[in-house]
Amino acid sequence: MDRGLVFIVGGARSGKSAYALGRASNCKGRKVYIATAQALDSEMSARIDAHRIERGEGWETIEESLHVAAAIAGLGAGSVVVIDCLTLWLSNLLHSGMDDEKIKEAVDALAAACALSLSPVIAVSNEVGLGLVPENPLARRFRDLSGWMNQKMAAKASEAWLVASGIPLKLK
Repeated sequence: MDRGLVFIVGGARSGKSAYALGRASNCKGRKVYIATAQALDSEMSARIDAHRIERGEGWETIEESLHVAAAIAGLGAGSVVVIDCLTLWLSNLLHSGMDDEKIKEAVDALAAACALSLSPVIAVSNEVGLGLVPENPLARRFRDLSGWMNQKMAAKASEAWLVASGIPLKLK
């Protein structure tokens, strides 16, 4: 896989992460996993542990819940990078108190860092806009920002994939 951004989107538990890890495992060089999740409770802690086991040996994990663009920029060449996942990262930005303009700046910075990276970057995100309109303002804000973020990332990507029921479908 050449340098640049591969964007993978799909529903929860659709097989996005497994597809991203499979793509990255076929690449030469250092394997870097940027984990955006925070272990704020025992259930999330168990999910994080399960993801570590799924990755197996040979992966370097960088836990970065907010400054993902800086983490990408600091890696240099010779790696393949998986960011998992952008929607958790967006949630972290929202809970940090950022307003929408600052969040959009952070998304723009991440999209640029991924596109300019000297190593291939595979970014995983959830598609949250296919369901009902959420009933509360925070959930609607999250849904709207997620859709905007996914569009920005897909536009910068050299490849974009939708994973549904474990089946990757090439979008671009």
